[in-house]
Amino acid sequence: MKRAEGLDDPQIAAIAWARFRRIMAWMALIGAGCVLAALGWLASRGSPMPIHMIIATTLGVWLTFMLGTGLMALVFLSSGTGHDEQVEDRLKGEIDIDG
Repeated sequence: MKRAEGLDDPQIAAIAWARFRRIMAWMALIGAGCVLAALGWLASRGSPMPIHMIIATTLGVWLTFMLGTGLMALVFLSSGTGHDEQVEDRLKGEIDIDG
């Protein structure tokens, strides 16, 4: 019988997902700081900021920041738990790299 590895093991999965959520919570706060910096920069330009511009800037900056950090955090989650090593390479030995 195959032993559970990586994210298949409930203990490892619980620790890994808790770490992922902790990282994402910190990144959400840092993303909010980026939003404040972007809004501050726009306000310093001297032109009035309509509410629609504030909402669009807030959503655009924060969601872009969270998408990037979420994808990177998933890469580290996958690599750090050994999940990447479980992938079976079906083409191994079939590809001639030398030419």
